[in-house]
Amino acid sequence: MERYQAATMAAVKTKTCRRCQAKYDPSKNTTSLCRFHPSFFVCRRHDDQKRYYELGPNDPPYAAKFYDCCGAEDPDASGCATDYHISYDD
Repeated sequence: MERYQAATMAAVKTKTCRRCQAKYDPSKNTTSLCRFHPSFFVCRRHDDQKRYYELGPNDPPYAAKFYDCCGAEDPDASGCATDYHISYDD
């Protein structure tokens, strides 16, 4: 019974970050733990015109898909900014 209570208490202490979706312990949160993109993944003209993904049938021929903040063209690219985790409760 005590083990179950300890596991439940540990689970209650962790939160889910709304930026990176990682589980974290709020008591150990630092400015370098959360990696995220501060902007959106967009589809529009990209200066270098390198395309990681094929365009859809309704996309203009000059469009590219990329993160507006850093230019990464992979939607699964690790974040370009770091900060504290922020929970859905904050």
